[in-house]
Amino acid sequence: MPARQLTIGVSLKMYFGHAQTLDWMRSVALIAQNHPAMQGGGVRLFVLPSFPTLAESRRILHDSGTHLGAQDLFWEDAGAYTGEVSGSMLAELGCRYVEVGHAERRRIFAESEAVVAAKTAAALHNRLTPVLCVGEHQNTTAQAAVASCLAEIRSALAQSDGDTGDIVVAYEPQWAIGAQEPAEPSYIRAVCRGLKDVLGSLPGRQGSVVIYGGSAGPGLLPQLGNDVDGLFLGRFAHDPADLRRILDDAVTVLNAGVAW
Repeated sequence: MPARQLTIGVSLKMYFGHAQTLDWMRSVALIAQNHPAMQGGGVRLFVLPSFPTLAESRRILHDSGTHLGAQDLFWEDAGAYTGEVSGSMLAELGCRYVEVGHAERRRIFAESEAVVAAKTAAALHNRLTPVLCVGEHQNTTAQAAVASCLAEIRSALAQSDGDTGDIVVAYEPQWAIGAQEPAEPSYIRAVCRGLKDVLGSLPGRQGSVVIYGGSAGPGLLPQLGNDVDGLFLGRFAHDPADLRRILDDAVTVLNAGVAW
């Protein structure tokens, strides 16, 4: 294992159909199988497609070194919950990750802090790594953003005291989601550094990482130094060639031993 490992995640949201998703998976699997960032263990790559594609995506990604995850889960493992998908089923399907608390889920589906906490607990209970999305609503100071995000993290973990396990904190300032440009690199570094300082001290979460999302794309990673553990990608990874470019960025960062 290299001295430093970067985490790169991709959520496809609901942009692709079934066939398009599987074509994308085939391209990503081929890239991952042959890219030095993956072969050397310097990058941990995970992808989150739509529920109906999970089983076939698992087959396609087999032996590529790419981990599979889901974009959501329900907080119970079984029961009369029409249309929901449990963490236990996701684990059975081979998922390693599951996204929790994305700003769109909070805004469009009115998911409360209590719901996010219940889903985080369900993920950890089923040995899934939560990709916990946090981020301030408005462009503010880094200090204020850290305070807001830490409150969200502590709230999300409030029901998980009995379940240890690493989490991936996806720092996504809500004002940057869907924007033309990401937040300023110096701002991203300051917020992520503040989150990492606290996250590593939480009981049972010492191996957790903080990655940045919010209009993240090629060229951003080399600007983030050691304060950020990777990227959470959306539309800027729809073209597999762009994902390859981001993996190239990761190799550059790891080879340079960037420190700011």
